[in-house]
Order: sequence, then structure tokens, then C-alpha cells
Amino acid sequence: MDFRTIVTIEKPSFTILPRERMLFVGSCFADRIGNRFQQENFPVVVNPYGVMYNPASILHTIERTDEAPRVVFLTLGTNHVYRLRETGEIVDNCQKKPQRLFHEECLSVEECVTYLSKVVGIFQKRCSEVKIILTVSPIRYAKYGFHGSQLSKAILLLATAQLEREFPDVVSYFPAYEIVCDELRDYRFYNADMIHPSDQAVEYIWERLAETYFADDTYQYLREWKPIKEALAHRPFNPESPEYKQFIEQTHKKAEEIERKFSG
Repeated sequence: MDFRTIVTIEKPSFTILPRERMLFVGSCFADRIGNRFQQENFPVVVNPYGVMYNPASILHTIERTDEAPRVVFLTLGTNHVYRLRETGEIVDNCQKKPQRLFHEECLSVEECVTYLSKVVGIFQKRCSEVKIILTVSPIRYAKYGFHGSQLSKAILLLATAQLEREFPDVVSYFPAYEIVCDELRDYRFYNADMIHPSDQAVEYIWERLAETYFADDTYQYLREWKPIKEALAHRPFNPESPEYKQFIEQTHKKAEEIERKFSG
């Protein structure tokens, strides 16, 4: 008997290579997954201008950065945006200013697609081989009410599906939202707030992402990097001892050797 449903993920037309340079932009879930790549010594950039939850703010980040990686992760959190009443512009951060200065509204599917299509166009100009992986954050927005949160996620899911149809050779969708809601539908996979996925849930999503996108060489890199990562995480009783300093020096040399071996 099988007591859970497994989300089937179609294999994409590309793979993530060892030490692939990538850009992560989006909600705090993008931070969690991007940081997981950083732990494995991938040269990734994560939310260079802070966490961005909606498609318009994600576009603003892309317009401000000159990053041009082959692989880009965009994690959509909500379709809610805030406009400054005085100018009508969508702000990315209210900077703790009084709420009366802003007007909250919801982007439509078409508006989400418009903002994200501009993102695709920018990256296509920067890198002709770019691959953009879209995800919808599994984190629910209790402040909207759970029905309102589901409506927001539905708008984002419809927008990602349309982007896939319009840019089939560039855009793919990774079902992090569905994995948490369908495979991990148990509160033991959440933090104490019962809203944010636990470390265990994020690790499982990382494993599903790896089996979907990683090349064989990438798995080999991870195997060789693991003992070095563990060595660097070691906390000695006496960090000033000659033995420990020699140990760290040798570990860094091994790290540099692996970086040279798998970078190219």
C-alpha cells in the first residue's frame, strides 16, 4: 500500500552543471533554495536587492542587476502589489511607511504574464542559452485568509502555465508548491508557525529538484564536495592550534582543487 501521492515531474531539456552560476530571485522560499546551493559551493546570487514576492518586483530586480547566467530561478510568492498613492508606482518595499500612503491591489493573470515576459526577454538578450525555472512558493499568506491565499496562488499558477506555453524552449516549471501541498501534506513538515516549510521539507524539495535537473557530473561533484563541506563546518576546541590551522589550510587547498576540476 502507498500512503502518499508522488508528484510526477517531467524531465527538462537541460541539466544543471557542476558549480553552475545561477541567479535566484523571488520570495523567501527562493532564499531557502538558493542558500542550499550556496552550501554546496555553487557560485549563485540570491535576491541581490532583497526578497521580492510578486512578478512586478521580480522584474524590478532583474532590471537593476546585470547578472546574465544560463540558469535562472524565479519563485513567485503572491500576486498582491502595493502602489504608492502619490505616484502610482509599484513599490518593492514599503520601508515601514504608514499604510495610508499605499494602495494594495491584485495583479491579473495577464498582468503577471506581462511582467514575467519582460523578464524572459531581458535574459534572452543577455544569454541566448538562458533557461528560466519558475516556481510558486508553497508558503501560504494567512493575512489574506486561506481562501484568498489560494486565489493568489491560482493566479500565479495560471501565469506560469501561460509562460511555459509562450516560451517552451526557455521556461520550465518546478512544482515546489505541489510537492509541499500534495506529497508533504502533514504539519510535521512545517515550522512552528504552521505556515513555513520545515528544514526537512526544504531538504526534500532540494532532493526532488536535484533528481530533476542535475547532470551526472553534478552528482559526482556533490560527492567529492561533501567531505570538504563537513570539514569546513567542523568546530574545533582550539581554533588557534597549529594542527587546526594546518587542517584548514589543507581543506581549502582541496576545495580549490575541486573548484578547478569542475569549473569550466
